[in-house]
Amino acid sequence: MELKKNIKAGKNSIKLNLILIVYFSLFSIAFSQSNLEGTYTNIKILDKISSKNTLLKLKNGDLVLFKDLSIKSLKCKNSEFDDNPEITAYVQVTDLNNSNNNEVFVFNGWMFSSSPSITPFDHPVYDIWLVSCY
Repeated sequence: MELKKNIKAGKNSIKLNLILIVYFSLFSIAFSQSNLEGTYTNIKILDKISSKNTLLKLKNGDLVLFKDLSIKSLKCKNSEFDDNPEITAYVQVTDLNNSNNNEVFVFNGWMFSSSPSITPFDHPVYDIWLVSCY
């Protein structure tokens, strides 16, 4: 009889351990995903003519007007590795001086904080780079 009780206790212990492992792994995944994506994107804009830097705080999804540019950040994300942090953001920029500004984006794509030359922002007056995501 004691042998059967020990077997049942062992089976219940294994089930309980399995449930705890699944619960904590799902909790940690959900917690880490929420910390990776941000609500705000910070970008720096350099005016090449006056050599002035401006830090611009963008709320994801909102359109912000900066002088002759219309800038919209749709999504930003921090990397999950602390040793080499990487910030990425999906940004759309239109030039308001351009006659067909509703049809063509000056920039429409992902920006990377560590490698701004992968998808460069090419404008004769302004230069934009990604600073942070929170």
